[in-house]
Amino acid sequence: MPTISIFFGIVIQMYWRDHNPPHLHAFYQGHEALFEIETGEVIAGSLPATARRIVGD
Repeated sequence: MPTISIFFGIVIQMYWRDHNPPHLHAFYQGHEALFEIETGEVIAGSLPATARRIVGD
């Protein structure tokens, strides 16, 4: 899966032919969450609260 960005230890990856809805994968300290691109909401998995706010906002 291609890495789009790395910041504050958070790795953002996205696969261009992944399932709907359009989303990105965020990895942080052994956690993974999928964020819907349009809304910024977590659609699967979880991240610690601070990392979730950084990615979703």
